[in-house]
Amino acid sequence: MGVFSQLSESSKQNAFSLPGFKKADCSSGSPSGKKEVEFGSPLFYTYCAIGGAASCGITHTAIVPLDLVKCRIQVNSEKYKSIGTGFRVTVAEEGVRALAKGWAPTLIGYSLQGLGKFGFYEVFKNVYADMIGEENAYLYRTSLYLAASASAEFFADILLAPMEATKVRIQTSPGAPPTLRGCAPMIYRAEGLSGFYKGLPPLWMRQIPYTMMKFACFERTVEMLYKYVVPKPRAECNKTEQLGVTFVAGYIAGVFCAIVSHPADTIVSKLNQDASATAGSIIKKLGFAGLWKGLTPRIIMIGTLTALQWFIYDTVKVVLGLPRPPPAEMPESLKKKLAAQGQQ
Repeated sequence: MGVFSQLSESSKQNAFSLPGFKKADCSSGSPSGKKEVEFGSPLFYTYCAIGGAASCGITHTAIVPLDLVKCRIQVNSEKYKSIGTGFRVTVAEEGVRALAKGWAPTLIGYSLQGLGKFGFYEVFKNVYADMIGEENAYLYRTSLYLAASASAEFFADILLAPMEATKVRIQTSPGAPPTLRGCAPMIYRAEGLSGFYKGLPPLWMRQIPYTMMKFACFERTVEMLYKYVVPKPRAECNKTEQLGVTFVAGYIAGVFCAIVSHPADTIVSKLNQDASATAGSIIKKLGFAGLWKGLTPRIIMIGTLTALQWFIYDTVKVVLGLPRPPPAEMPESLKKKLAAQGQQ
């Protein structure tokens, strides 16, 4: 509790907490007059983690059929030549139920990952902002978003790796058991604990750049949408309008996320399909062009996924009464400094 108490105090002293929160009373109040959770409190971080688990677990599980086809295109592009072909071949050979393969490890793994990703992001964002001070937190806010999201994803992927390895094995290896309770023990018997974590380094390679883009691009896109596109200030927008902006910003961020992280995603899929493969051997075998197989379905998947994740996460904040500060604004102290420099 000592750590959370310290975070609670520090979060009141940076550009991303109460200064913005005070300006957002009309847009961030909880429904039914329920008392709002204190920003930076242990309960705040706990609810953020719950929101993250819900947003990632629900969305990733919902798109399991598309994810399955994407993975099969990556590991066997000769047989699964496109999205349409991938669906047709899968259904023809294994039936419609095969499209749900891997749903259980997906739900568990990405719920755990979302818990770490969003929960730790809020923590690291406030800690780092406090370390560099209010003015620098505003001036270098993009770097702050990048550092906080990278730190959060590092830990989130450790939670995700075992279920990701199991999911890909179920979806892409013909001889693998088709269920979590069958496949996970098989991997452990054959490869030990390392079988679940051999894909962790390329998972970091995929997920850390993805998450850095996801959070930094989202935060700055929201800022620009309210500044240049939305015809009225955020404080005058109702919750439906605000959630609409959240969805649009999330989709834009998702497209960039898919492009940045796709080569590493291909390597992860191939590693978890073939127990004897290494990242180096896969890169050598596939070549540059091969690393980009399946990009189109992944852009569709990740764009939709990211938009829905931010939408669900923001909705959970509204439902649970969490403060939702507006986009970062220049601190008054910095405005005065700049004004004074302009007068000299």
